[in-house]
Amino acid sequence: MKRALAAVLALFATVVAGCGTDGQESVLDKDRIVIAVRPDLPSVGFRRPDGGFEGFDVDVAAYIARKLHKQASYIPVLAADRAKVLTDGKADLVLATFTIDQERKKDVLFAGPYHVSYQDILQRPDETIKNVRELKGRKICEVKGSNAAQRVVQEREVPAELVPFDDYKACLTALKSKQVDAVTTNDVILAGLANQDGTGLKLANAQFNEQRTGVGMRRGDVAGCEAVNRAITDMYQDGTTGRLLQRWFGKSGLDLSTIAVPQFEGCS
Repeated sequence: MKRALAAVLALFATVVAGCGTDGQESVLDKDRIVIAVRPDLPSVGFRRPDGGFEGFDVDVAAYIARKLHKQASYIPVLAADRAKVLTDGKADLVLATFTIDQERKKDVLFAGPYHVSYQDILQRPDETIKNVRELKGRKICEVKGSNAAQRVVQEREVPAELVPFDDYKACLTALKSKQVDAVTTNDVILAGLANQDGTGLKLANAQFNEQRTGVGMRRGDVAGCEAVNRAITDMYQDGTTGRLLQRWFGKSGLDLSTIAVPQFEGCS
């Protein structure tokens, strides 16, 4: 009898500990979660005048929250603070054009990716930049916290000059005033920016450097990560991903003819 009671108490203790690793709270343990999204990227993550958020990433975040059976609230985050809001405990998930790379994995656990795009180049209407090699000697806007401009110089070994700015709104101003010659990052970000701007800024359609955009989570939450991956799989299989991409980028010129489930990174 005593052994049976001890086994029951041990099982109860395990359940109370939750789904986190080594006693760490998992996103699955919470009734309400906080999701950080971009406030500055039209069609991706953008803060409306009423204070709410809209865009592809925001809709994906809402879908994942529903699949996890969680109430969700949203906070804004810029590129430089995406890892920090997780490590500081201000957000449970980050869906904010957070490209997965090995350096970021030192601080953040990634679920997904939930979308695979490509890096592209945004330029003025009078420019004729066609590919990444033609950025040689050009000034490129570098958004603080984003590694897109650095990838041109480091990975592609193109000797361009990086000019730092706080956000993409400042980058567009710099581009139109000829302080910089190009803005480079995920094609969906550039498409949204160009659509909202409406002054004829254009994409080069260069399609280089695959961009694997993931869901940022606190390290150690393997169970939560696996649950998010299941939600992302459902999102592709039930057609939601295709509908959302068409809604936000269908008129942007992006190729949306093939929408395949991305290969996940794994949650370990």
